[in-house]
Amino acid sequence: MPTLENADPLDSRQFLLAVKRLADSLSYGTDRSAFLGQGLEYVQSRRYNPGDPIRSIDWRVTARTGNYHVKEYETPKRLPIWFVVDTSASMTLSSTTLSKYNLAVQIAGGLALACLDRVSPVGLLCAGSRDLNIVPSLSRDIVLQWLHQLRHFEFTEGTALGDRLLALEPSLKQRALLFVISDLHDPDALRALKLVGARHDTVVILMRDPAEDSLQGAGFFRGREVESRRTFTTSGGRPLTDTVELLASLKRSGLDHFLVRTDRSFLGALRVFLQSRGLLTRRG
Repeated sequence: MPTLENADPLDSRQFLLAVKRLADSLSYGTDRSAFLGQGLEYVQSRRYNPGDPIRSIDWRVTARTGNYHVKEYETPKRLPIWFVVDTSASMTLSSTTLSKYNLAVQIAGGLALACLDRVSPVGLLCAGSRDLNIVPSLSRDIVLQWLHQLRHFEFTEGTALGDRLLALEPSLKQRALLFVISDLHDPDALRALKLVGARHDTVVILMRDPAEDSLQGAGFFRGREVESRRTFTTSGGRPLTDTVELLASLKRSGLDHFLVRTDRSFLGALRVFLQSRGLLTRRG
């Protein structure tokens, strides 16, 4: 079966501009100054030892105790941030100008650049059948490279979101922040999200196309999803996947989530969502 690649309606230059505009929009109204410089945080004061730099003397404690003390600092630990992007077939089909997949890649790129501005290392894990796993780094060039790789896709790619999350979790040696961008068509996804969400900060960005909420026509029919091979029975006018139930399941699981519909604007609401949860501020 032939595959269709480079179906992104934007050329490379337009794509980069869209991603950068999204990053700027998500950063609007936040204070970037806290993320500049060495990022050192005060830990404690201790007695002065010969050779300690004079500029590190804690004059307040020195005046109170009568003995010279110096301030000790440490570099705060940054949470590694993973973008788990669903690259499966259901994400690429669309009834609007931009598919769920097109928007998911732009959102991942915009968030990644915003995180880099805050000196947070970012990585990528594809949740389809392709093998693309980029460990978190602070390299803007690496982020741009995997973003351009993501622009290439196939309409027949299978889903592996649940399996990829379960495989990723044991490799995370410290607490991490995961942005999972998917339409959650994988029946194993919710179980895996619950497990990962119990150990790491996990945010689900749920992608929906308006065609998913209803089917035109009448009568019952039986179908099979191209990516999971799961069969289903539905009728005209009934949704293939229930958005309301998905959102309720995420809420019951205690997973932070945000709904993106491809036919509606979302940037302002997404920025408020992220800022209200402290996801665009420095974390340690």
